[in-house]
Amino acid sequence: MSPARPVPLSVLDLVPVGTGVPATDAVHGTLELARHAERLGYTRYWLAEHHGIPGIASSATSILIGQVAAATTTLRVGSGGVMLPNHAPLAIAEQFGTLGTLFPGRIDLGVGRAPGTDPATARALRRTSDLSAIDDFPEQLAELTTFLAGGNFPDSHPRRGVTAFPRAEVPPIWLLGSSGYSAQVAGMLGLPFAFAHHFSSVNTVPALELYRKSFRPSPGRERPYAIVAAAVLCAADDEHAQWLAGPQRLAMLRLRSGRPGVFPSPEEAAAYPWTSRERSIAEAATASHIVGSPVTVRAGIDALLDETGADEVMVVTNVTRLADRIRSYELVAELGGLTSTGPAAASGRGAVPVR
Repeated sequence: MSPARPVPLSVLDLVPVGTGVPATDAVHGTLELARHAERLGYTRYWLAEHHGIPGIASSATSILIGQVAAATTTLRVGSGGVMLPNHAPLAIAEQFGTLGTLFPGRIDLGVGRAPGTDPATARALRRTSDLSAIDDFPEQLAELTTFLAGGNFPDSHPRRGVTAFPRAEVPPIWLLGSSGYSAQVAGMLGLPFAFAHHFSSVNTVPALELYRKSFRPSPGRERPYAIVAAAVLCAADDEHAQWLAGPQRLAMLRLRSGRPGVFPSPEEAAAYPWTSRERSIAEAATASHIVGSPVTVRAGIDALLDETGADEVMVVTNVTRLADRIRSYELVAELGGLTSTGPAAASGRGAVPVR
């Protein structure tokens, strides 16, 4: 298992809420997991914006980012991502400018194009019932970029004379995506790109190819840089890992069936009376997930890197019990050779050795 192409490892957290677990425990569990991730040597810790799902408590993403950054000292913390159609670009610029002043050099801003919820909830998030904002994504992105940079809008622009305060040095925007659209936009703008392989695996390779093909160098970024977010669950052996993964399969079935709920327990998932159709739906939804013992997970991550050429892997692990989540991240950190002295560096410390 000698290193061939080391890549950094990071964390994507949806703040899962399990059966019988108060949301306050889930949120405080995120802070505990973040502290562990920092000690284990993960590079960054991102939180994902979702709405209207009882089993996910990451809706107020910027608030959680501030809490996680305050609970850690060196870990990069950010959004994976903020869903731009749900917010005024000025509001995002102000929120992340504030975070940047509180935690200089540690804040990432990942931006997504989808609403991260159902149409009714998306309408409730906005001051208008018009959901066409997704079609204005390039204009919204340009507006956000201008606010963050402290630039001036053209005389004819409706935002002329408007400025975001406070302003801090925020790194280049990361574009998030699950299809080719954001991949191409990220490439054309010379931005780093993160792909949601954990729920859109069929599009991963085509999107990354399009990103790299479309990439144009930009100030501060000469080459494309791609994160792949992957669902990974590691336990002592394959059998126990599959037991722990049962709730994820049941949660995905309920979500795909329009019945989202809290995250079920392994016992609930094992006792669920699966039909053959339901099992097929769940298996298809989780086919890309890497689940098993350290040997199995190592092989899965190796295969993912071989297939995608990712520059970084962002690990999302949704299990019911916090102790099982932490243990999974510990085992993955051991596989990746992470150290316990801080986040991975660009030199390759804290990376997955790929055969």
